[in-house]
Amino acid sequence: MKIKLTSVFVDDQNKALNFYTKTLGFVKKADIGTGKYRWLTVVSPEDPNGPQLVLGPNDNPAARSYQESIFKQGIPASMFFVEDIQKEYQRLKKLGARFIMEPTKTTGSTIAQIDDTCGNLIQITQLT
Repeated sequence: MKIKLTSVFVDDQNKALNFYTKTLGFVKKADIGTGKYRWLTVVSPEDPNGPQLVLGPNDNPAARSYQESIFKQGIPASMFFVEDIQKEYQRLKKLGARFIMEPTKTTGSTIAQIDDTCGNLIQITQLT
């Protein structure tokens, strides 16, 4: 069994695409309009045929409520792994990313959290 697709709800797909590609560095994989709906995914440039992240609209009230609740509780909607968190932190800061939590050592890892500008907290993690 493999994970090929996972998703985050976003309040604006265009804004999300901009953040996830221009700031985080992912690349657009799929962008298919189907009526008023849009299937939008990004992937890691290091693994273009790997798992895709769906940037799904939060226009469903249950999705919006879930997204807003976990954001208020400080729970990341997704986690991405990096080799060098300090280097990634500096790169993202220069690109204007707003960190909610600067790199912080925890048991077995160092983590940081970013506001993705689309209603989510995203965690980056370096394992020790």
